[in-house]
Amino acid sequence: MRIQQAGTIALGPGKVSLLEAVQEHGSISAAARSLNMSYRRAWLLMDELNRSLKSPATVSEHGGQSGGGSVLTPVGEEIIRLYRDIEREAAAACATQITALTKLVKR
Repeated sequence: MRIQQAGTIALGPGKVSLLEAVQEHGSISAAARSLNMSYRRAWLLMDELNRSLKSPATVSEHGGQSGGGSVLTPVGEEIIRLYRDIEREAAAACATQITALTKLVKR
């Protein structure tokens, strides 16, 4: 599922996975590494996501003894929860069609 805003994907599976990785690793750079993504690409995706929301999904701390990092805001946590709930409900509702599509894929 993707949510578009002004021709841009405001929210989709890649951004949700990146949010989950930031939540797990505590920084955009570590999240990017875990997803085999460049830091620049991850930063641009987070910036695009945060700009498309009423309130940001992440906040970053710069520098410091531990080198800074990023954490999810309650909005970021809610995005993950809602998105994964939608996926589960859609998979259950469309199980017959998903099975039919799966049968069309080469093994």
